[in-house]
Amino acid sequence: VSDWTTVKSAECCELEEELAVIAVGNTVQSFRDHSFLSQKLYTGTPEYVNGLQARTFGIWTLLSSILRCACAIDIQNRTLYHITLWTCVLALGHFLSEVFLYKTAPLIVASFSIVGMLIFEPQEVVGARQKKRN
Repeated sequence: VSDWTTVKSAECCELEEELAVIAVGNTVQSFRDHSFLSQKLYTGTPEYVNGLQARTFGIWTLLSSILRCACAIDIQNRTLYHITLWTCVLALGHFLSEVFLYKTAPLIVASFSIVGMLIFEPQEVVGARQKKRN
């Protein structure tokens, strides 16, 4: 079982690293030209997208990218793992509100990150949680 968990944790790390690289690209794009947000992300109401929102989105994306990279490098760090997971939960909450409440955006990456992190949670993180309960 531990071999399977190690392999799955490694796959999760690779996925998080890939997502982090994509996020850095999105950050750069947010500072260069904010129109991509209205064309690719907030397609329901593109008139709400402006430069300030794009730069704020870029900074948030960069922060979550840094956390994902750090988590992928040190996946056994329980605190870092949970902070990274919570950033995905916050992003999912944001996008769910944009999809269902404001009707401005499609549902995207955050949900996949959360599912991946919960499915491939390293045994060290699970073990630490079980110790804390006892």
